Amino acid sequence: MSDRKSKYIMVEGKEIHFSEWGNPTNPTIICVHGLTRNGRDFDILASELSKSYYVICPDILGRGLSQWSSLPDEEYCFEFYEKLIVGLINGLGVKKLSWIGTSMGGAIGIRAAGGTLKSQITHLFINDIGAGPTEEALKNAATSPSEGVQAILTYTANPPKFETMSQLMNYYQQIYKAFGITHEEEWITFTEGSARRTDNGSFTPDYDPNIVKQFNHATDLLLWNQWDEISAKVTVLRGELSDILPLDTVEEMTKRGPEFKLHEITGVGHAPGLNTPEQIGLIKQFLEEI
Repeated sequence: MSDRKSKYIMVEGKEIHFSEWGNPTNPTIICVHGLTRNGRDFDILASELSKSYYVICPDILGRGLSQWSSLPDEEYCFEFYEKLIVGLINGLGVKKLSWIGTSMGGAIGIRAAGGTLKSQITHLFINDIGAGPTEEALKNAATSPSEGVQAILTYTANPPKFETMSQLMNYYQQIYKAFGITHEEEWITFTEGSARRTDNGSFTPDYDPNIVKQFNHATDLLLWNQWDEISAKVTVLRGELSDILPLDTVEEMTKRGPEFKLHEITGVGHAPGLNTPEQIGLIKQFLEEI
């Protein structure tokens, strides 16, 4: 098992933290987390993959140990996140890479694989996110966002505060049931890796509440043009109960863009945690495809 190394890099004038696993001479994988999460979500996966790969897991701006933005309206958006990741990859001298992205991280991966990193991304593993809403869904979303989107908006804009770490862990156990964590030790690691103290000593999720400004950039989720341009090998993982990746979006994705394999995780919502032997096995098998 490889040990995790904590590192920092300046990109676009921002200090970005990332976890590094494995030997940098091995093929590179980048793992990009969801909206309110951070790179520590991939500890179990990265530890396993680092036996054969060099794995980097950044904390996107405003999350984890990365700097918070002083220009939230401008910088908390996919365009700027993509610039940061491109800068990180270039700063590390990476020429070719595989991309594993959960939710927001998968959406940014679609954007990059169909755009700035098209010639560099060889494999794209998308975890429970699509290339965008269908035309019909987009019309409906304007007046009635899905329950999943509404829930994300609510808890992102108003992160709760708790007197104890155990209370924060109980909260995470409710909103992240879909991650598939079953052991208390794993929940403790998960919670400690995504908690910060406030000025009054309480515990709260470790992100800048202003990341909700992302939702002012509604077109960020319209990635059909980038999807059409992807030449990398693609696998899509979907939670059977997902309210973020509906089946009509998956169907539309099959009609255009790259061919891809679809795997569905039974009894799981948004988003699979990529931390079980089954899910890690799917990823390893996919990465070995030539």
